[in-house]
Amino acid sequence: MKMLVLGAGLQGCAAAHNLLQNEAVEHVTLADLHPNRLPPFLQPLVGGRFRAVPLDASDFAAVVALMRGHDAALCALPYYFNEPMTRAALEGGCHFCDLGGNTEIVFQQKKLHDTALAKGLSVIPDCGLAPGMVNILAAEGIRRLDRAETVKIYVGGLPQHPEPPLNYQIVYSLEGALDYYTTPSWVLRGGKAVQVDALSELEPQEFPAPVGTLEAFHTGGGISTMPFAFEGKIETMEYKTLRYPGHVAIMHPIRELGLISNTPIPVKGQQVVPRDLFIAAVQPKLYKPAGKDLVALRVVASGQKGGRPASVTFELLDYYDPALGISAMMRTTGYSLALTALMQADETIVRKGVHTPDEAVPFRAYVDGLARFGVGIREM
Repeated sequence: MKMLVLGAGLQGCAAAHNLLQNEAVEHVTLADLHPNRLPPFLQPLVGGRFRAVPLDASDFAAVVALMRGHDAALCALPYYFNEPMTRAALEGGCHFCDLGGNTEIVFQQKKLHDTALAKGLSVIPDCGLAPGMVNILAAEGIRRLDRAETVKIYVGGLPQHPEPPLNYQIVYSLEGALDYYTTPSWVLRGGKAVQVDALSELEPQEFPAPVGTLEAFHTGGGISTMPFAFEGKIETMEYKTLRYPGHVAIMHPIRELGLISNTPIPVKGQQVVPRDLFIAAVQPKLYKPAGKDLVALRVVASGQKGGRPASVTFELLDYYDPALGISAMMRTTGYSLALTALMQADETIVRKGVHTPDEAVPFRAYVDGLARFGVGIREM
């Protein structure tokens, strides 16, 4: 199998490294505008089965040319590239998956279903942690019940050693996190898809020590198209982000004051975007290259089984890998993307066309594949 990774950021590099651990992978190409900025865990692997090449993702013809000759392409670029990269993969003749995170773009990708089907190719958007892993687990929980009534999903990337005032460190794009804090979340309420305000409906969630009590609140984008796919079939479905207690009490007034708005405002005769200023001010304080992180996840599907109330729960606590210097967020997100692409290339994923992970990715193969790298999902 010959694999192409688009984007040499945190997740793309983690995915590339993970692919190289599979002996069936003949070659991995990592393409980026700046391919020489590789992390220490990838640098020794350059040459042989691994190469890093320059690529401008806005050059559609160049992307198509690079796609040709690869079995699958993994997109770890910013989400707005996902639709054109999908079209490039179909033209270049290779399977495609991405990290997703924007539901409107997923619907655009689904319009390419017939083209992918005709070419015998698999396209799977939203293949990271959330969306991605959580969709696969939620779908399995629903399948195990005779009638699913409620699906609740909780995920958070957190520092192992939180520091005030936010008790948070950057584990992926800060701009992406702020998008989730300001974008309404799609949920199912009374079987209907509706939107609720981000940062709302705060509730506690208890995790095993040393994590303890976390707070959960609505954010956008976490479960992709699932509320629409299960509308009229499940009463309640929602996704919430996990943070240490007190986070929302700070971020909610920051948002309400307009400090993370994308609307420019006049400042001393110049137009300034508040979010740009906010990121510039706080990013140096929240970016901790030596900080060790963790990922906490819980998916609960509740309903009826055999005429009685029943529930299916999946839980994950994953930690920074000190041996490789790979964060928990990279392990759970980048490894998820890599595994999906491998299953596309080796035909473990049999469905062709455009499908989300909950529609196409086989649960057992996925969970077992992650477990081989120590990403252990517990069934409770």
